[in-house]
Amino acid sequence: MSDVVLRLDAVRKWYQTGTLHVDALRGIDLGIGEGEYVAIMGPSGSGKSTLMHILGCLDTPSSGSYRLVGVDVGELSEEELAEIRNRLIGFVFQQFNLLAHLTALRNVELPLAYAGVPGDERRRRALAALDRVGLADRVDHRPSELSGGQQQRVAIARALVTDPALILADEPTGNLDSSSTREVLALFDDLHDQGRTIVLITHEEEVAAEAQRVLRIHDGELQATAAVRR
Repeated sequence: MSDVVLRLDAVRKWYQTGTLHVDALRGIDLGIGEGEYVAIMGPSGSGKSTLMHILGCLDTPSSGSYRLVGVDVGELSEEELAEIRNRLIGFVFQQFNLLAHLTALRNVELPLAYAGVPGDERRRRALAALDRVGLADRVDHRPSELSGGQQQRVAIARALVTDPALILADEPTGNLDSSSTREVLALFDDLHDQGRTIVLITHEEEVAAEAQRVLRIHDGELQATAAVRR
């Protein structure tokens, strides 16, 4: 494997509500190398969302370890986790999560603003990211003036603008029609060809089939890995 971007060793996650104990993850071992394109599939209640939250540093393991580019995230404070999320992970969500009152350009600039990047540099990098996803002519449009596929491409530009170590996409085509789905998946293919590391969470077989490697999770355990596609 190339340089490891993320590694989970014996990761468990459980929840306790009164007398109810729920084991969401049951000892996950996983390594993803730089430049890999991996899809994670699983039915509702399989632990897929819990695993995504841990990969995205939105939650931490109950036991075991998760290292992202060599950093043990279990040892980080909430403030440090927030910095890791902003600097090392580019998120793409099913609901786009764009701010309705901001233009495409301003939405893409947001992670850089949080990181304290100066205004001129923010604009330059955001314009380059929007150009990369084919929206150079839509920079002044607000989300309501864009199609669903265009909104998702703005979200992908926002994910790219910090040059993250990992792109984490959670059901990124769930709200798109078939044509927009093809456009977004083609964009992920291009990003993978450029060496980006992508982890895609999906329940759709045809979406997962675009990935280089498919992992399946069931009852909090990873099943055998599907064959490499390319």
